[in-house]
Amino acid sequence: MGHSQAEKAASRERVLRIAARKVRAEGVTRPGVADLMKEAGLTHGGFYKHFASRDDLISQASAVALAEGTAKMERAARKNEQDPRAGLIDAYLAKQHRDAPATGCALVTLGAAAGRGDQHFKEAYEQQVRAYLDLIAGLDDNGEEARAEAMLTLSALVGATLMSRAMADPELSDELLETVTDQLKRHASGAPATAG
Repeated sequence: MGHSQAEKAASRERVLRIAARKVRAEGVTRPGVADLMKEAGLTHGGFYKHFASRDDLISQASAVALAEGTAKMERAARKNEQDPRAGLIDAYLAKQHRDAPATGCALVTLGAAAGRGDQHFKEAYEQQVRAYLDLIAGLDDNGEEARAEAMLTLSALVGATLMSRAMADPELSDELLETVTDQLKRHASGAPATAG
């Protein structure tokens, strides 16, 4: 690869990383081409050297944002060697995750957009859901129930994070995260659920 091709590839990758962070934080409708290119240190006019359209960039950035989540989930699960599922739950439903959507799980931010998106976007979203389900199911030894438990866990993680970010009352937001964390751990351990 020549020097100019290497520079072009590096510039494209930089724009994609910035756009991926923006779509996680703001969704797919807000990031503007001019702002993304400026943040990447490039001119607006150079955009079309890298992408066919804004939709092309957002689609690719969304796929990048989604795919980055698997490694983070695996690291979270490994932090608690005795109970990897609890480690994953703790990390996902942490206030730090709620408060940092730009570096958080893209399933939360991009779900509604994927539902309205084209087939490519839906497939990228689905691929990430499948990866998370496989990861979560692999944390248990309960065989045929593992997939159903993974679906329940992933739905609760994504839903609780989405709702906690959307609340104006910080105390209610914290309570939601803490309660769902507790209930998911109790459910996973087989302990009876409690009422808050």
